[in-house]
Amino acid sequence: RLVESGGGLVQRGGSLRLSCEVSGFTLNDYVFGWFRQAPGKEREGVVCFLTNDGLINVTDSVRGRFAISRHNSKRIIYLQMNSLQPEDTARYFCSADPRHRPCRFASWGRGTQVTVSS
Repeated sequence: RLVESGGGLVQRGGSLRLSCEVSGFTLNDYVFGWFRQAPGKEREGVVCFLTNDGLINVTDSVRGRFAISRHNSKRIIYLQMNSLQPEDTARYFCSADPRHRPCRFASWGRGTQVTVSS
């Protein structure tokens, strides 16, 4: 199970930190990431772990602004989002993939809404 939280309304240039509580997944067997989906648009991968030793894939539109991290003992995946822009407005989903098939966004939670006002 993946449970996202931390979304909200923020002004342009602001920051948010999303959290994803992970249960039911063996952390060593899975890699985690975040994708987003805005109304009327396709799902977009944002950032994901390629490996559990920290290799990361990040989409160009958020490079340098968003960062993913994990707290293993708390079983939480974080998405730190800085310099938010209106085009970042979307529902954000935490995802899990088997570690041999990373960044496929195969399993996800209910998501958390992020709205960036201009």
